[in-house]
Amino acid sequence: HVQLVESGGGLVQAGDSLRLSCAASGRTFSLFTMGWCRQAPGKDREFVAAIRWSGGTTYYADSVKGRFTISRDNAKNTVYLQINSLKPEDTAVYYCAADRDYYSDYGLTYNYDYWGQGTQVTVSS
Repeated sequence: HVQLVESGGGLVQAGDSLRLSCAASGRTFSLFTMGWCRQAPGKDREFVAAIRWSGGTTYYADSVKGRFTISRDNAKNTVYLQINSLKPEDTAVYYCAADRDYYSDYGLTYNYDYWGQGTQVTVSS
């Protein structure tokens, strides 16, 4: 089993930056891909970014390219999401997720096997 714990959310102003962290524990050796997804009020959960544990290849939703950066620290079993130039439309609960299947589509939220509890990001205008 794998446990994911997010941190770093908060209330910020438009234009600010945040760095979210996701600490993984348990059978982390079984994981191939780590992802970040978000869910805004009244909307479906959507893919934001993903990274391969091995090799560090990254993937982004088109809507966040250029402002979001996903990274990992293998020694700490931690994945980060740096968010710059925050916008009110970035307001959502941000979830960390993990996938055991290398070949699954990282852009589909239902492919992820494990989820954290989420961290709230609220951006005021």
